Amino acid sequence: MTVVCLVYAPIAMTELWPYATPGAPALGEWLLGRSVSAEFVADAVRDRMGPYTRSLVPLIVHSVLGGLLMLLGPVQLLSAVRRRIRLHRALGTVFAATVYVSMAGAALYLLRTPPAEAFSGAAFWIVLATILVGTVGSVTFGVLAAVRGFPDLHQRWLLLCYGFLMTAPLLRIEWGVLPALYPGLSLQDINRVAIMHLGALVAFGALLASRALDRRTGVPGATGTWAPGPVLVAAHVLGAAGLGWIVYALLGQGTQGRRLLVAYLVPYVLTYAVVAVRAMRARVRRAVWAREEWRLHLAAQCLAPAFSAVTVPVLERTMGLDRLTSLIAGVGIGAGMLAYAAVAVVSLRVLHGREVLRRQGESAEDPPAPPARAATRPVGADGSN
Repeated sequence: MTVVCLVYAPIAMTELWPYATPGAPALGEWLLGRSVSAEFVADAVRDRMGPYTRSLVPLIVHSVLGGLLMLLGPVQLLSAVRRRIRLHRALGTVFAATVYVSMAGAALYLLRTPPAEAFSGAAFWIVLATILVGTVGSVTFGVLAAVRGFPDLHQRWLLLCYGFLMTAPLLRIEWGVLPALYPGLSLQDINRVAIMHLGALVAFGALLASRALDRRTGVPGATGTWAPGPVLVAAHVLGAAGLGWIVYALLGQGTQGRRLLVAYLVPYVLTYAVVAVRAMRARVRRAVWAREEWRLHLAAQCLAPAFSAVTVPVLERTMGLDRLTSLIAGVGIGAGMLAYAAVAVVSLRVLHGREVLRRQGESAEDPPAPPARAATRPVGADGSN
C-alpha cells in the first residue's frame, strides 16, 4: 500500500495541470499513455474536459491535497510515529484538516455538475458522492473517538477513511490494467467496471488492517454477541435473495451486463470467503473479540447485495435513471455503505461495553443499604407479646 501511495501522490498533484494549461506535463497521463495508448489518454482528456473545466479550481485543490493525503496516511501508520504521541496528534490534525478541504473541493465539483453531465455519467457521480460522504463521516468519527479516548475506534474509523481515499489510486491502476483485459473499452466503460468492486475492496482492506493492528482477545464490558446465529442466518438469506436478483438483472443487460457481473461477483465471493474463514478461525482460537468483529462484518457483507437491490428502484424513481445505470450505482455503493455501517456497529459495541463497566463501577461504589429493622409490638403488663 505504501508504494502505491508514494507513486500516486505526484500523479494526483499533477493530474489536472493539462486542463488548466494545455500541454502541461502530467505524470499520470504519461504513464497511462505508455501502458495503454496515446489515443486512450486523448479520449479520456477530451471526455473530462467539459465537466472538469466548470469546476477546475476546486478540483485542483481536491487533487493536490489528495496527493498530500497519500503521503500523510502511511506516515501516521508508522510505529515510530504512533509512539510519539505529540507528533502523531499533530500529523493527525493536519490529515483531518486536509481531508475536509480536499473533500470540499470535490463537493463543489459534484454540486456544480448534474449527475447526467458528470464524467462517466450518473452512476459514477453517485459513487463519488457516496465516497465523499463516507470519507468525511469516517474522519469525523475518527476525530471524535480520539477526543473521547477510544484509540481502537479512532484507528478503525481512520483506516476506513483512508480506504475510501485509496479508491483514487486503485482506480488509476485499473485504468492501466483493464484495457488489456477488455480491449476497445473507453475510459467511461472502464470506470463502470471498476466501481462494481472498488468499494468492496477498500472496505475489505480497511477491515484487514484493523484486525491486524488489534491483538486483543476481548473488549472490557463486551459480553455475548450482537451477531448470533439467527441474525447471521437471516443476513445470509436476505443477501442471497439480493445477490440472486442482481445476477438476474445484470444478465438481462447483454454483454455489458455480464462483464459488470463478473467484475462484481468475483471480488465479492473472494472477500466473503476470507471474512467467513477468519470468523471461524477466531472461534477456534477462542479470540472472542476478533470473532465478534468478523461476524459483524460478515453480516454486513451478506446484507450488501440486499441493500443494493433495494437501492436500484429507489434510484430509478427519485433520479429518473435507467435500469442499467441504477444497477451500476446501487451495486457500486452497497459494499462501502454496509462496511461503514459495520464499523458503526462495532463502535456502538465498544461504547456499550464501556457503559456496562461504568454502571458496574457505580453499583460497586454505592454503600449497602442498612438492614430493615424488625417491627415490634408493645410488651404487655404480664410480659407477654
